[in-house]
Amino acid sequence: MAAGCTHTEARAPSAKGDARLAEMLRGKTAGEPQSCIPAMLSNRLIVIDGTALVYDAGSTIYVARPDNPRSLDSSDVLVVERSGGQLCKQDIVRTMDQTLGFTTGVVFLGDFIPYR
Repeated sequence: MAAGCTHTEARAPSAKGDARLAEMLRGKTAGEPQSCIPAMLSNRLIVIDGTALVYDAGSTIYVARPDNPRSLDSSDVLVVERSGGQLCKQDIVRTMDQTLGFTTGVVFLGDFIPYR
């Protein structure tokens, strides 16, 4: 029985994250996947716990679902090592504990899906 509770608890952040993401995308239509986006302002990068990274570019919202979304936690700080002026799926994204400063995970992004 305890294993069932653990499994349910592990899935809860993803279910909440999926619901939050669905609310953000309500009324928008998905476009063609992109490997890089023009993401100059880091304060527009939103972490959806256990689900996705979202870049709010105003009229367009870009969603990247990583291979291991469990590493995404909005209480952590994102450290993005960019290879250029854009945010790309091959960029290294680490999560760090904001209090103690240790690395809590590494996130490998998927393509960015634009929603308009």
